[in-house]
Amino acid sequence: MKPAINRRRVETAIAALVAVGAAIVGLTANEGRTLGAKYVAVERLARLKNPVYLTQAPGQGSDLYVVQRGGVVRVISDDHLRRRPFLDIDGLVRAHGPRSEPGMASLAFSPDYQRSGLFYVAYTDHRGALVLAAYRRSAGDRSVADPASGQIILRTAEPSPAHHGGLAVFSPDGHLYFGTGDGGREGAAQDSKLLLGKVLRIDPTDSGYSVPGDNPFVDGPGRDEIWSYGLRNPRGISFDRVTETIAIADAGNDRFEEVNYLRLADSRGANFGWPGFEAFAPLRGGIRRHDTVIPTIAYRHDPGCAVAGGFVVRDSHLARIRGREIYGDYIFGDYCTGSVYGFRPRAGQRVGKQRTFHFGARYLASIGRDDTGRIYLLTERGPAHKGKPSLGSVYRLVPHRKELP
Repeated sequence: MKPAINRRRVETAIAALVAVGAAIVGLTANEGRTLGAKYVAVERLARLKNPVYLTQAPGQGSDLYVVQRGGVVRVISDDHLRRRPFLDIDGLVRAHGPRSEPGMASLAFSPDYQRSGLFYVAYTDHRGALVLAAYRRSAGDRSVADPASGQIILRTAEPSPAHHGGLAVFSPDGHLYFGTGDGGREGAAQDSKLLLGKVLRIDPTDSGYSVPGDNPFVDGPGRDEIWSYGLRNPRGISFDRVTETIAIADAGNDRFEEVNYLRLADSRGANFGWPGFEAFAPLRGGIRRHDTVIPTIAYRHDPGCAVAGGFVVRDSHLARIRGREIYGDYIFGDYCTGSVYGFRPRAGQRVGKQRTFHFGARYLASIGRDDTGRIYLLTERGPAHKGKPSLGSVYRLVPHRKELP
């Protein structure tokens, strides 16, 4: 009997070992499978004073460049904020005003930055004018810029400290697009002799800039630099290579905030309606609705106050979100409410499904994107503490998996 008992024990032990091996193989096979639901969440990369814009230089790997309203550009490298600024021109910048303006507004790297070291910043100077200036990377240290290399290539007088715009961005075809607000001057956005309330399209040169020959007002009435007009305060301009579209988020007056999404070719010479219309609503008159671009989407100014323009999501990390695919959605938000929204864009048609994200970003100054398509939220400040505002933050949108018990 004893040999039978021993044999039975041996058989049991072998079966247990086989079961353990099968479990290990099963665990290995299931690595990488999604466990539970998958959501979009935010992770904070950095805290700093008044961040208002984020971009990445072409070919620069993981480094992100963050514009601070006061006139400083900081670098986030490997998800850590460097202490040493990339550029500091705070002495040139006027930065005392509400809702992210005036101040330094944006940074655009030349498409050949790795060779030329050229980049462009937009800011309001101490005389209240909107400035677009060219700078160069330091010859002795590629990690910083040369603050003495600045050259103003475009300067536009502003009638007030409000809604200056100032977003500069290179399009996929290599032209520099530059959004200007109307500065509070009534009718400026419809006046083709003024650069206020417009999207400009230029080609920077060593001595200033040239104008592309296919701009709509070339050899006709109006300023050659103008690409489109009828805007109040464009706070977001972005391009989507996949669909060859442009998105322009325009901050409203006291009724509506709007986003315009259309084919890039259709934005040539386009009139977005301000101040004849505020989003869908007639305002001042004098402009036929048929002659304007109807906004893609709009929401009420109250409780919102200033739209923060965004991007079409092309981040592979955010693909296949369970229950709601957001890859290909355009996302944007609002400064006052901190709400972040998304919709499925359809150029020239009504928008597709819309959503509101569950996370918030109060005092949302802008939305950024890096060269791989990852999306970032920049809050200019945090909730007040003992009567004083706290630092702003840079967040990145990330997938979040809730594991099953």
